[in-house]
Amino acid sequence: MLFAVRMDVDIPRDLAPKVRGDLVAREKAYCQDLQTSGEWVHIWRCVGQYANISVFDVADNEALHRILWGLPLFPYMRIKITPLAQHPSDLAVESEV
Repeated sequence: MLFAVRMDVDIPRDLAPKVRGDLVAREKAYCQDLQTSGEWVHIWRCVGQYANISVFDVADNEALHRILWGLPLFPYMRIKITPLAQHPSDLAVESEV
């Protein structure tokens, strides 16, 4: 199942720099592991914001839930999830017909 996920991050400004650095480093490693596994298909930065739009390809809702709750920055995020389906005007679909 494909999901588009927008993540807006709001780390408290008074968080200790060492704690913040550790969180961000763990987040990056977690994200890159999921990219390597093929579950985190795309990640795009939202220009001028501490936010991203990502595409996940996971088995089901529970798998996505598990991934998102595992994000080290999860406590500091607002997340919007949109399930995706292939569009009939997609050239890839037309070539399969």
